[in-house]
Amino acid sequence: MSNRKEIDEYLEKLWYMQEEAKNSFNDLVELIEGDYDPDLINELVNEGLVEVVQETSSISLSKKGYEYARQIVRAHRLAERLLYDVMGRNIEEGACEFEHIVTLELVDSICILLGHPRECPHGLPIPEGECCKASIRTVKSQIMHLDEMAVGQSARVAYINSGSDVHLHRLNTLQIRPGSIVKLHQKYPSYVIDCEGAAIAMDDEIAHSICVWTKDKKHDEGRKKDQKKGKFFGLNMRFKKKDM
Repeated sequence: MSNRKEIDEYLEKLWYMQEEAKNSFNDLVELIEGDYDPDLINELVNEGLVEVVQETSSISLSKKGYEYARQIVRAHRLAERLLYDVMGRNIEEGACEFEHIVTLELVDSICILLGHPRECPHGLPIPEGECCKASIRTVKSQIMHLDEMAVGQSARVAYINSGSDVHLHRLNTLQIRPGSIVKLHQKYPSYVIDCEGAAIAMDDEIAHSICVWTKDKKHDEGRKKDQKKGKFFGLNMRFKKKDM
């Protein structure tokens, strides 16, 4: 009998196939590459996790398998979000191990901490959990979109909810990255924030993609100490998504 990790990997690949509207055995073999195991497919069928149609050489997740795979993919993509935005680690290697060892409760706790992100760093959708449907916000997370902030409010960037590498790179160039302190100056006619001494204007879509933790006192105390000379002091910048 195959181990649980091997089963998880196959179900995850079948989920990816479903996202791309694929259902042939050839597609699965291509995704699995050299590790394709027909006996494991039989195990998945016997466990009621997949459905196979021999006449069309197709394979797909059953209702039971869909829910199982959804939890695996949810854990994987939340792990990527956590590793990429908060810890700055290799997202793929760490996320692959993470998805096999965490409990549903821990996954939901991470989701709440991150503010229920909708996409992984690659721009792929993160399946919703019960915590997302209930729109839970805890005192510890206090995460909101930048466009939800009040004028004059300061906050710390938690993560950028964007699948565009160009978008993320541009924001990073402007010092808008996880851990940065931002202050909202205006909302109309465009959003204007202060970040590292620079006044940066942005459109609604960009402002909504930036998720922040509400600021606490320690950020005020440490800002001058952490701020490095020459980081966009006195510069005025305008940033729209069409510039990406």
